[in-house]
Amino acid sequence: MAEFDKNILSIKDLSIGYDSKIVAEHINFELENGMLCGVVGINGVGKSTLLRTLGGFQPKLSGDIFLNEKPLEKYTSSNLSKELSVVLTEQPASKNLTVQELIALGRQPYTNWLGTLTKEDKQQIEASLDAFLLKELRHRKCHELSDGQLQRVLVSRAMAQDTSLILLDEPTTHLDLYHKVQILKMLQELAHDKQKTILFTTHEIELAIQLCDRILILDGKDHPFGDPCQLIEQKHFDSLFPSEMVQFDAKTGSFKVSK
Repeated sequence: MAEFDKNILSIKDLSIGYDSKIVAEHINFELENGMLCGVVGINGVGKSTLLRTLGGFQPKLSGDIFLNEKPLEKYTSSNLSKELSVVLTEQPASKNLTVQELIALGRQPYTNWLGTLTKEDKQQIEASLDAFLLKELRHRKCHELSDGQLQRVLVSRAMAQDTSLILLDEPTTHLDLYHKVQILKMLQELAHDKQKTILFTTHEIELAIQLCDRILILDGKDHPFGDPCQLIEQKHFDSLFPSEMVQFDAKTGSFKVSK
């Protein structure tokens, strides 16, 4: 069982949205180092908006975001890039780069103005290639990769950035079941073995229940957060879908279509 002892991310009474339109409000949760946390909920409930807000891509509407016990808005963009890495659903514009070149971009926050890679930079790149089983693909162009391979490269780049917090928006989209499990198992290992705190949005609720240390349910009301088993016991997953269509089986941690 993983041990957690250092607070990395603290969210207090957060409201998110666009301009004056609130998408979700009264969000509260805390993540410690080495935690893998999934954010689940139906479409339109604010999962991607939350991730973009935590990543500094759009402003919060109200509330507090603390990263390593420091308010998020107190970070400069260069300092934030050393504490936080983000993998969004948009495909990278640099798909003509090789796998190794794209992963090396994760070291930009640490290189000099010429972008010269130090010995430490190269070690981080090698460790990232190794962790996500990409060494044999290092010289392949990214546009030649399958969806699953490219997703591993993008997560590997985030690992090479060597931040305490990694945010991922739908990292298993368009992947088959094998590659969904592969990516999430790799994220779990990255969190537990390298003591990275990883927060990701997902529709793979059953996989998240099995692999995550914590889950945040964006439900449009109370936004329950906690250990997956506790959330099951408290019947929070039951409210995700209309019971006449889908029922949650607490014994197996899975959903069944109502007949």
